[in-house]
Amino acid sequence: MFLENTVNHAEQFGWIEVICGSMFSGKTEELIRRLKRAQFARQKVEIFKPAIDTRYDEEKVVSHDANEIRSTPVPASANIRLLANDVQVVGIDEAQFFDDEIVAVCNDLANRGVRVIVAGLDMDFKGNPFGPMPALMATAEYVTKVHAVCTKTGNLAHYSHRKVKNDDVVFLGETQEYEPLSRAAYYKAILKEKVKEMDVDAEEIAPKKPD
Repeated sequence: MFLENTVNHAEQFGWIEVICGSMFSGKTEELIRRLKRAQFARQKVEIFKPAIDTRYDEEKVVSHDANEIRSTPVPASANIRLLANDVQVVGIDEAQFFDDEIVAVCNDLANRGVRVIVAGLDMDFKGNPFGPMPALMATAEYVTKVHAVCTKTGNLAHYSHRKVKNDDVVFLGETQEYEPLSRAAYYKAILKEKVKEMDVDAEEIAPKKPD
């Protein structure tokens, strides 16, 4: 369970919090909850998201449950360093879509005394560590891993299974394109897809019977 740090004003250093998990696990919901708590406390808060994420809104950070908060879309992580001036808390959503410089940006902000809260997918649709997320998790003081519920088994899910044929690592989508699966359900789905591809290939190379 995450416990908010006790601020030591004499130390003058901030910290990094990472919220990670699969799709539909509540990452953005938790990010918004923490940021709104900071706003209620009258802290100066600035929120950023990658400009490519326009699924729900071009500017706001919006969770799957339609909870939302104002944000600033930026094309690259370097923009965050330039725009996050005179703030106490910085929130960053969908961090996996940013370039690797996001790690240095977050650490620079924390070293300036800023509380940095980052949310993002820890694995891509192939089950591999996603972009800069592993490095962010390694350098963060606090890491919270949240889980969805597997649509096949009802167990905890931490894989984001892509249901459509597309090999691009960055592919925005919702429930039509993705589903959260447990480890067992995910590997069964991947195996089924491989068998299906083998059957298709076998049909293509099979010699045609003479008329």
